[in-house]
Amino acid sequence: MSLKITSKTKAQVTILSLVLSLLARFTPVTAVAISSFVITGFFTAAMGVGVLNVNNAIAHQQKMAITTVLFNPRTKNLEVTHRFDLHDAEHAVKEIFDGDADIMNSEKTQSDFAQYVVNRFAIYDMNKTQLPLSFVGTELEGKHVWVYQETPAPANLAGLYIQHNALRDIWYKQTNTINVEGMGDIQTLTFTDSTELLSVEFTHH
Repeated sequence: MSLKITSKTKAQVTILSLVLSLLARFTPVTAVAISSFVITGFFTAAMGVGVLNVNNAIAHQQKMAITTVLFNPRTKNLEVTHRFDLHDAEHAVKEIFDGDADIMNSEKTQSDFAQYVVNRFAIYDMNKTQLPLSFVGTELEGKHVWVYQETPAPANLAGLYIQHNALRDIWYKQTNTINVEGMGDIQTLTFTDSTELLSVEFTHH
């Protein structure tokens, strides 16, 4: 594992050199004791920087997307909002389409990515009849890519089956979390590994 050399680390090296030069003034036994203490502290700090960098890298490798399925009592629609990390989407479009795909600057790539998401997301009623989701739009905002869908909510809706495979066909460790809101208590579904279909049931709405 390589350590990232920062200005802080360079300063530590300089201080270590100065301390070691002063050790010559002490007796051999005292010098060894002090140098052991200083060197241990130095490398502990240096390793801390390395561990921090590794932890950041691992955290960055975690692939996650969050979707909200919201029942809107005013429109009687189920409104679907997908949120993807922009950095993940940048890498994904190059895998899905080609190496020149640019989700930051190309409206076509943004549209293609939205269509990719739409094709891999589905909602079914409790009879496993697929609901006809309409594509509403997509946008880039801050560090995220948003994709919007909606469908009229069936009358007397008792629950839903949901499928969400976006990016899971690219990265095995992709996790897609869905929060279902507006139909009683918020319910959360998590798609990981080989999970294909999950369900929620409503006690009232």
